[in-house]
Amino acid sequence: MSQKTKQPRTISLIGMPGAGKSTVGVLLAKMWGLGFRDTDLDIQLEAGATLQEILDQEGYLELRKREEQVLMSIPLDNVVISTGGSVVYSEPVMQRLRNAGPVVYLEVEMDELKKRVAQTPDRGIASNSEQSFTDIFDERTPMYRRYADLTITPTDDSADKIAADILAMLSQ
Repeated sequence: MSQKTKQPRTISLIGMPGAGKSTVGVLLAKMWGLGFRDTDLDIQLEAGATLQEILDQEGYLELRKREEQVLMSIPLDNVVISTGGSVVYSEPVMQRLRNAGPVVYLEVEMDELKKRVAQTPDRGIASNSEQSFTDIFDERTPMYRRYADLTITPTDDSADKIAADILAMLSQ
């Protein structure tokens, strides 16, 4: 099948908290027969604490450091990776992900992100506590765009449709 010959061995999903990286990532992995890795979960398992607890006890820079350590050490073969929203602050990690396969940016509008994040207020966003969510969005968006090999702008589409769209675009 021609799709298999073009299949990347690793697909990394980047974007703001609430963009749907984990949800879309699981579906994309199932559709393409790849493994799935959620680095936020990896960080929590390694730390024995939630992201919010890490932020509260150790600060946002420590959370970013943990994220970098996880992403520099995990295997990148035959897997869809849902990264944490702050992954773009690490040049070495982003280069490693780009070398492994396409980096897909889920670019969701600010208003929709705010609604989604409000549903889970203790999500552990790695940022300076003085920054508003809008400040974080404005700071990170150019970085996401810079590192993305492919940008998807999900609207009201289901996660299944978004994953299928990514699959179709990567198969071309």
